[in-house]
Amino acid sequence: MLKIAHHPLYNHPLPEGHRFPMLKYDLLPQQLLEEGCCVPDNFFMPSVPNDKYILAVHDPEYFYDLLNIKIPQKAARKIGFPLTEDLVERERIIADGTIKASEFALQYGIGMNIAGGTHHAYSDKGEAFCMLNDQAIAARYLQGKGLAKNILILDLDVHQGNGTAEIFQNDPSVFTFSMHGAGNYPFKKETSDMDIPLPKGTTDAQYLSILKDRLPKLLATFKPDFIFYLTGVDILGTDKLGTLNMTIEGCKQRDIFVLETCHNHQIPVQCSMGGGYSEDLKLIIEAHANTFRAAQNIYF
Repeated sequence: MLKIAHHPLYNHPLPEGHRFPMLKYDLLPQQLLEEGCCVPDNFFMPSVPNDKYILAVHDPEYFYDLLNIKIPQKAARKIGFPLTEDLVERERIIADGTIKASEFALQYGIGMNIAGGTHHAYSDKGEAFCMLNDQAIAARYLQGKGLAKNILILDLDVHQGNGTAEIFQNDPSVFTFSMHGAGNYPFKKETSDMDIPLPKGTTDAQYLSILKDRLPKLLATFKPDFIFYLTGVDILGTDKLGTLNMTIEGCKQRDIFVLETCHNHQIPVQCSMGGGYSEDLKLIIEAHANTFRAAQNIYF
């Protein structure tokens, strides 16, 4: 059975007019239930994980400053959310959702998180709506438990996974792959194991051609035994914070290709949703929902 992490705290209250679409974390599971793609048993509620799993990735001073809301003002501004204890608890719960979803992936082939994809969180700082790097934490968790050895983090958000690249920059056991808009945030890029910067206005056909060429070759050479997939839908042409020109259908075909590839190679995959900032919230929900529909169709 497909297992999906979701928690009421995922939809965190923000000041009116804030550009982050928090409401999607309630609307997406509602959509999946209403259309019959999912049933209540598909969802599980994560909790606050043991700090040691977070500290396997994040600098202790940074983490405890975060817990005590003592992040310096300049650094806090880069995160982009008003810092509160509830917000930090939310971020910890998201990380646990990804940890538990990765365990379900080992059992069922795939596990998913309604939130997550916090790839701009570095080992010692947060930025761009990210404070704790959920997939990095889960990757270290699996390795620490002896549940996976060689891990691929496949980041297909429109923004480079700069925090993830920094965390694993000297670790050959975790391969960081980021395919993103070349002229997009972050404007100072880190170095992933494989970066594919895409020109402004990249279309479905161009995008899918590159992905279908690179991913199979990578699996043949690196041979991961677990994949974390960041499924950002900010690759859409309608996205306010993106630079590509993908359609809903192109985004859907991307997810189908990635999940079919993981399934065919029998490599467990955990999916975190990542970004999506189209003006019309319905487009964000539809694009994200397609990822879950693909998972159900391919795996169950």
